[in-house]
Amino acid sequence: MSSSTALMMAADGGLGIGEGRGGAIVAAVVALIGIALGALALARAAGRLGTGPWRPLGTAAMVTGLAGIALGGLHLVTSTGGFGTGNGRAGAIVAMVLGLTATVLGGLALTRSRRTVPTG
Repeated sequence: MSSSTALMMAADGGLGIGEGRGGAIVAAVVALIGIALGALALARAAGRLGTGPWRPLGTAAMVTGLAGIALGGLHLVTSTGGFGTGNGRAGAIVAMVLGLTATVLGGLALTRSRRTVPTG
């Protein structure tokens, strides 16, 4: 592709991130933050990464995971067109799966924090 063709496609909106993909990207980033928080909470709960409080991290992972699911679902419902049209429908589905993963990781961390550690 020549540079003039690429410039014409960019002027027409054919290259780059379209306005339809922005919502899916935001939802995916929120969900990825939730996954990072959930993994950190699980690592702390298992004693592999320090001995800090992990309950707030687990709660934050669940909240950001649910936010990723909600944002991805909202984008999926409001986007027009099908897959491959650049509206971000596939990205919204990926964001919802990532949000579910973050919610599960946060829930596992909170469940692990409820267990009593036997002493002795």
